[in-house]
Amino acid sequence: MHIMIDLETMGTSPTAPIISIGATAFDAEGIKDRFYLVIDLESAVDAGAVMEPSTVIWWMEQSDEARAALTGEGVEIKFALSEFRTFVDVLSHRHGLSGVWGNGVGFDNILLAEAYRRLKLAVPWPFWKDKCYRTVKGLYPSVEIKRVGTHHNALSDAETQTEHLIRINKAAGGIIL
Repeated sequence: MHIMIDLETMGTSPTAPIISIGATAFDAEGIKDRFYLVIDLESAVDAGAVMEPSTVIWWMEQSDEARAALTGEGVEIKFALSEFRTFVDVLSHRHGLSGVWGNGVGFDNILLAEAYRRLKLAVPWPFWKDKCYRTVKGLYPSVEIKRVGTHHNALSDAETQTEHLIRINKAAGGIIL
C-alpha cells in the first residue's frame, strides 16, 4: 500500500506551519482510504512553526473554496500528527507500506516529518519510503492530470495526485507501483 500526502501550509520552508493534512492510501488499482484534518494555525505556531508572510499573501489570492476549508475549527497539531500516525500504522500493519509520496522531494514529506520532530514525535514512516510524485510526473508529461475537487484543498490535491500517479503507472506498464 502507498500513501500520497498533500499539505497546506503557511510557508514553504521545513519549519512552516501545517494548516491541513490530506492523504490517500492506494495501490495500482485505486484509492482505498482517505485522511483529512484541518489544523489550528495557532497550535502549529505555538509548537515552533514559523509563518512566512509571502505565503499568507498567496493564500489571500486563492479561491474562496480553498480558503473556506481552512477557516473552520481546526484540531491541535499534536492531535493531527497522532491521528495521521494511526492512519499510517493501521495501513502498514494491514497491507505493508510500499511508499510515502509527496509532491516534491523537498516539500510535503519533509515538512510533515519536521513537524513530528519539532514535537519530539517519531516520524511514522522510515525515510527510505519517501517517494517523489513531482519527479514521476515530470517523466510522463503526456499523461493528463484531471483535477479532483477544490484546488489547494489538501485532500482534493492528494486525490488528484494519486489518480494521476495511477494513470502514469498504467501508461508505464506497471513499473512504478
